[in-house]
Formats: sequence, structure tokens, C-alpha cells
Amino acid sequence: MNELQSRSKEDWERAAARVRAEGRAVIDGTLRNAADGRVFAKHSPIDGRKLADVARCGSEDVDAAVRAARAAFEDGRWRRTDPKTRKRLLLRFSELIERDREHLALLETLDVGKPILNSVTVDVQKAIDCIAYYAEFADKLYDEIAPTGPDDLALVRREPLGVVAAVVPWNYPLIVTTWKLGPALLAGNSVVLKPAEQSPLSAVRLGELALEAGLPPGVLNVVPGYGEEAGRPLALHGDVDMVSFTGSTEVGKLMLRYAGESNLKRVSLECGGKSPHVVLADADLEAAAEAIAWGIYYNAGETCNAGSRVLVDRRVKDRLLEAIARASHTITLGNPFDPRTQMGALIDGQHMQRVLGYIEAGKSEGARLVLGGRRTLAETGGYYVEATMFDAVQPEMRISREEIFGPVLAVSEFGETSQALTMANDSIYGLAAAIWTTDINHAHRLSSALRAGTVWVNCFDLSSLATPFGGFKQSGFGRDRSPHAIDKYMDLKTIWTAYKKN
Repeated sequence: MNELQSRSKEDWERAAARVRAEGRAVIDGTLRNAADGRVFAKHSPIDGRKLADVARCGSEDVDAAVRAARAAFEDGRWRRTDPKTRKRLLLRFSELIERDREHLALLETLDVGKPILNSVTVDVQKAIDCIAYYAEFADKLYDEIAPTGPDDLALVRREPLGVVAAVVPWNYPLIVTTWKLGPALLAGNSVVLKPAEQSPLSAVRLGELALEAGLPPGVLNVVPGYGEEAGRPLALHGDVDMVSFTGSTEVGKLMLRYAGESNLKRVSLECGGKSPHVVLADADLEAAAEAIAWGIYYNAGETCNAGSRVLVDRRVKDRLLEAIARASHTITLGNPFDPRTQMGALIDGQHMQRVLGYIEAGKSEGARLVLGGRRTLAETGGYYVEATMFDAVQPEMRISREEIFGPVLAVSEFGETSQALTMANDSIYGLAAAIWTTDINHAHRLSSALRAGTVWVNCFDLSSLATPFGGFKQSGFGRDRSPHAIDKYMDLKTIWTAYKKN
């Protein structure tokens, strides 16, 4: 990895020019075109170049993938493998991701526009770590014996659900995909993976690597395509036992509807966020400003738990704004293949226009633009928006209430701590939040009162595979990461044996 980190922009651009991306589906152990032969062109948000023709899967392809997954589950080729073998194969899968680090990093950067060093050191590394983390549970999960009377034996067994549909977003394709694949495969399920149409390339490659690692055909299938054409029939399919979805709240609600209209399949949702930073007057403002800037401008703001709201005590607001502006200027926006770049392109032109529309809405509704606010680097053919910050944001404004999913920060002030708590919780979302204070009493009281799945105190976006990730309210339910994620891909069966009395 050190060699990759030391490469120049020119080195990376030459490597990117040599990349050949596979766009076919992975179904029952083979690479396949869509049944009707249709494709869609995948272009890079960096400069608009065409990367690949990708299989435009539809209901026939989804049905073939689900049939393959069901056959693999029912005949036990994966779920009945002994724990030692399952662990070995998943560890091999992780090792192949490591071996493929350069190729996967290039695919991720070309596909979604993120800085190449982030792809190398963060996205690919976290994918490696995630598969290896769950592999280690294979021979460490125990069933239970319930406390009953002396004449009975009640076993409580963990069993895989069956066929899991994993529907993943475009902002962190490798990371979020492995968050789902790791525990789902560990548990013994078969998986049908539906990547976002904006970012299909690394998912197809993972499907290839899983087969190379020795996972049996049908255990992991990948069906790229559009949401309405592939995602919808997958979520409606009567032979899918669970949908694990990460994406917008709007589509998350559709997943619940599809489950109810079909076979009442399990649904796990990680949806939108509008995460607040609550900055009290006694906070370390320089530390807060640094974390706030990175928390919204990292990955160009395309992060579900991005700290997109700042609620700050009015007595220190001006000093905090100045510190955020200074920190923001250290975050370099530019060509993702330049190792100095820390903020890359937005996913596509349509999303860029959506982000710019929110910026215009902020101005028209009376917020004060204090930083950025414009498209930039248009001459490259890519989709770049400056780091943007608004002050004097009122709670009813769209930029305060709606998930923008771009590099736009909304700053509001408060007078009393109780007002800050009310403002922070006044959202349909509850994915994450942060508190900045040197008073431990404030830290404990506010962290308990905030309605969010993760609350950081004097830090932001620190994470570990050992901690669960997910939200409250319309940010969804169910958790990724940690041992708790395994539970949602398994069910409990009680086997009660009554001894014959003498």
C-alpha cells in the first residue's frame, strides 16, 4: 500500500487509462449479459469519460439470480459448510480484495469521483477489514440451552434466513456492500446484490473475487441495473427472505411497501440523515471547526451521516464561523487522481444540479451565504461544487430540514442549551449527532437526550467495526457493523425435547 500512496497524479492517470471494467451480471457463478441484451453506459463523474457498458438487468435476470440463490441455500452448499471452512473462504475473499486493492481503488474513484488516496486507504481497506472481521465469527457463535426443568431440553438455534437482497447506495459502494455481505454470508445466507446504477463496477468485481475465493456458485449474485427495473422486482420477489437496504428515506419507504405487497419479507433500512453538531460556548472551537469542516466536505458531502447542520451558542458563533472557513480552505478540491486532492466530484450531473438547487433555495429563503456556493472545474467535464456554508439558517428552511447530500453546511444559532436540544431533535432524521463541550455534565445529558443512532462527544465520524451503525426515526432501523449486525441475518429456532419419564 505504501507504493500506491507514493504515486503521482500522472502515475494514477496512466493506471486509470489501462483499467478495463467488467459490466456483466454475476449469476449462479457466471458472468452474464442481461437476458434481453440491454446495457447502459457508465460514465465517470470526474471528466465524463465512458467507463463501460453495464448489463441493464430486469425482472428476468433478477428471477434467475434469486433462483440460483435459493438453490444454493436449499442444497446447503454454503450454509452447511463447517465453520472452519466458511471462515477460511471468507478470509480468502478478504485477501483477494487486498490483492486487488489497486484495481478496486481505481474502479471506485472512476465510478464515483472520490479522491484516489481515500479509495486506497479508506474504502478498499475498510472492505478488506470488514470481510475479515465477520469471517472470524464463523467458529465463535454459540447456540443456547434455555433453563427448563430436568425433564426437558430446549435448544435455541441460530439459523440463516435464506435469500438476502442487498441493495446498496452509490456514495460508498465498497464499504456499504461489505457491511452487508460480511454478516449475511457469515450467517450462511445466499445473497443477491443490487448495486446503485451510478456505481456498479466494484460490486461486479466483488462478485468475481468471491467466486475466485471459493464461494460456491449462487451464493453471491450481482444484478446491476436501474432501481425500477431491477431493484423493485428484487424487493417484490416472493422467494427473497430479506431486503437489507441503504439509501434514501424515500426509497426505504418503498422497500417497506414492497415487503408488504409480497411475502412480508424482513426489511432492514439505513436511510437519510441531517446530523447536527451542537456547539456550546465552552467548546474547543478550533477542534470543533476542524471536525465540522471534514464532517461535511469529506466525500463531497455525499455521506448519510454528514454533519450538515451546526447549532452554535450565539456568543461564540462568529468565532466558530471564522474557524470553519479557515479549516475549509485547507481541504483541496480538485482532480481525484491528484494525491493532494481531498474533495472530488459529485456523482453525476443530475445530482450536481440538485445540490446547486438547494444552494439557490438557501439564498432565496434568506440564509446568508458565507462560503462557496458555485459549480467549479466545469472545463474538466466533471461535476464539482465548492465547499459551501450558510449562516443565519432558520429551522423551517429547506437547507436546514432536507438531506442535500452535498458539500453544504447550514449554521444556526441558539441562546439556551435547552433550545439547542429542541433544534437538534427537530428533524425527521436521527442517524447521528455531535456535541462539543468541555463540561462532562452537559456531554452526558445531551448525548442521552439526542435522538440519534450515534452521538459523538468532542469528535465526529470516528467509527469501528466493533460499533453498530444505524439510525432512529426516518433514518431507518436495523444496524450495520458490529456483532449486532449478524442478528438481523439470522433467526432463532427453539427445539424442545421432552425426556421420557421413568
